[in-house]
Formats: sequence, structure tokens, C-alpha cells
Amino acid sequence: MPDEPLSQKEIEDRLAGLPGWSLEGDRLTRSYRLGSHVAATAMVVHIAQVQEELDHHSDLTLGYDTVSLSVHTHSAGGTVTARDLELARRVEDLAPGHGAH
Repeated sequence: MPDEPLSQKEIEDRLAGLPGWSLEGDRLTRSYRLGSHVAATAMVVHIAQVQEELDHHSDLTLGYDTVSLSVHTHSAGGTVTARDLELARRVEDLAPGHGAH
């Protein structure tokens, strides 16, 4: 079954439970700051593993001590779907273990 775009209201309601995540244009976005470059790199690897499990991938950017994500669903016309929010939730759940804030 193809991914269905979520309404603006559905996205806003679900984002209420994902602090730091926001809707920018047609994408969900979030940046994290970590204690070091190595910590940020480790978080990127962990996110990549989650993305493989979900078979859903974000634009993932590694800075010196930052990790940024931007995601939408290409197969749904570049809109936000439940898959994007699931990825955001999974990343939000793993972030504290890396010391991200």
C-alpha cells in the first residue's frame, strides 16, 4: 500500500510529541548538538542503521558536533507521511543515548 500524505493538522498534532522537530516547507527537520565530532559521527551511524531497518532514508548531515536531518517521502510526491514521523520518533528515542540535545 502506498504511503499517503498527512494533512497539515495531522502533522502538527504528531509533531507535538516530537520536541525540536519542525515542518519546514514539505519536510520534517531537526538538528542535534553533541559533545564531540566522534559522538556526532556515532549518532549518524546509528541513524543510518535505523533508516535501513525502516527502509526509509532522510537527508542526513554531519557537522563538527552536529547532526541534522531533513525528511519527506519521495514516493508520496515529496510530502510528509507516517513513515517520516516514525523515523523522527525513532531518531528522537536514540538521541539521548548519544548525549544529543
